[in-house]
Amino acid sequence: MRVVLTGGGTGGHIYPAIAVARQCEIEDPDSKFLYIGGTKGLESTLVPQEQIPFQSIEITGFRRKLSAENIKTVIRFLKGVKASKRMLAEFKPDVVIGTGGYVCGPVVYAAAKLGIPSIIHEQNAIPGLTNKFLSRYVSTVAVSFEGSERSFPKAKRVIYTGNPRATTVQSANKERGFASLGIPMDSSVVLVVGGSRGAKAINDAMIEMAPQLEKLKHIHFVYVTGEHYFEKTREEIRSRLGSMPNHLHVLPYVHNMPEVLAATSLIVNRAGASFLAEITSLGIPSILIPSPNVTNNHQEANARQLEKAGAAKVILEKDLSGKRLFQSIEDIMGDFQVQREMSGQSRKLGKPDSANLIVEEMRRLASGR
Repeated sequence: MRVVLTGGGTGGHIYPAIAVARQCEIEDPDSKFLYIGGTKGLESTLVPQEQIPFQSIEITGFRRKLSAENIKTVIRFLKGVKASKRMLAEFKPDVVIGTGGYVCGPVVYAAAKLGIPSIIHEQNAIPGLTNKFLSRYVSTVAVSFEGSERSFPKAKRVIYTGNPRATTVQSANKERGFASLGIPMDSSVVLVVGGSRGAKAINDAMIEMAPQLEKLKHIHFVYVTGEHYFEKTREEIRSRLGSMPNHLHVLPYVHNMPEVLAATSLIVNRAGASFLAEITSLGIPSILIPSPNVTNNHQEANARQLEKAGAAKVILEKDLSGKRLFQSIEDIMGDFQVQREMSGQSRKLGKPDSANLIVEEMRRLASGR
């Protein structure tokens, strides 16, 4: 199968596309790929590292208020459609899949206009503008959250697949996770992370609650601060505690996140869709602190889905403090029954076969050409 992948801007859009590519390779080692991304997006770095052929177009997103910049965006979109048509005609894909971000707009639209089967994958509980626009043109819309199918009333076909990142982490080796952290096997691990770049509000809460961690000395706490906040956070904790306790591990970044997640008992995190797919695939209970700085407040909507199912507790950033965060951690980690029930509910939401379901739909569309 010849596949064009597109999606960009953040890892949350890129990694699901890569997960789909890897599943295609498992099912058909002769699969061929072309990834079309933005010229300045993170995909321009990440995708070539994955040994996937990459080409780019220039594209920006619409502003939600009237702006002269939107006129330039329309021009870029039209140029992007033209460039995408040329790339698609040269590559001759059997199917095109978009996993989110502005770059999907011209690429997937061009595919639809050329009569090439196409899929968009919506990761969030509340769909973005690009996917709502594309939903009327594509062959299939795939959604990550059950029940969000109704958000696409003009789509030809909508299916619930979950997020393909769930498939990626399912086979992660937890022994390697423990080893990479230098933590004894089968220890209880609480992972606190504010996303790949870190989050000031979460780091401030980490610092504030650090003195209370002595109450839970049997638990290993892993603080992932983000590169930008690492030195300041570590030094602030040291100044408050005098020295770093053996059960507190402060790291700037985790490069083997799936393996570390496999070793995690409870996670404190933002509520990006790809990350939620990973933790539910592994059945990890969570305390979610949605970012308030995202379009349509979609992270809170994502988090509430897990909270409603009993898989997570939600703390809004405006209500976050070290005291409240520690109390929430203690409530869960101090009660094995609560921890087990949350884990079970998390696992029920997981879709570890997500990538397989998406590739199955891709094959169905490609065979019908």
